[in-house]
Amino acid sequence: MKKIVPLVLCFGLLSACTVVPQATASSSGASSSRAVAVAPRGPSLPQAPLAVHAQDRQCLSSLSEAGAQFTPVADAYTGQGCSTIGTVQLTALGSDEARLGVSNMGPVQCGVGAAFAAWARFGVDRAAQQILGSPLQRIETMGSYACRNVAGSERRSAHATAAAIDIAAFVLADGRRVSVAQDWSAGTPEEQEFLRTVQRSACRRFSTVLGPEYNAAHRDHFHVEGVIDDSSFCR
Repeated sequence: MKKIVPLVLCFGLLSACTVVPQATASSSGASSSRAVAVAPRGPSLPQAPLAVHAQDRQCLSSLSEAGAQFTPVADAYTGQGCSTIGTVQLTALGSDEARLGVSNMGPVQCGVGAAFAAWARFGVDRAAQQILGSPLQRIETMGSYACRNVAGSERRSAHATAAAIDIAAFVLADGRRVSVAQDWSAGTPEEQEFLRTVQRSACRRFSTVLGPEYNAAHRDHFHVEGVIDDSSFCR
């Protein structure tokens, strides 16, 4: 019978540690290692092994280098088809010259958070300066992780695995607030141009981007999901 010896892996200055059990050699001389999921409270749920991958460490490093403020979130399964695996809690983003606030964010997959941070800096802040004449100060969201289905279906939403963010509005340094709900159709020509520009920019960084022209459920926000791939969908 193999004896399991815990091994603690840490991400250096990022203060993210994960316990990975490491099997010692068996009586036959063979050895193996695996990661074990943290069991949730309440009824037991099907669990998949959790592992620390090189890309996770690389993503955390990239977020830090981009000037984002965040805290790694412990891996957890929170319900059937719902989980926060490889996620971070973002509290601020970096622009070219300032710190960008972000509100109402929950855990988000690190890769999606990195795409969000890059979009905020290169897509949103620069568009705000060029089109509206003022830098971005804060992005208001409707959240990220939520254990729920796609509206009107029995299929789990990308929010259920913290792979999506809903974005409601953008607050500028001069005090203006440009919201999807109010300004997509009724804003000034510059505000409407800004919102369409940042949506197109999001389509170059996320695998799925949905906005007011997709359906009524998205009339008041941009839904951004995953990272760009060959099957991207932008509406």
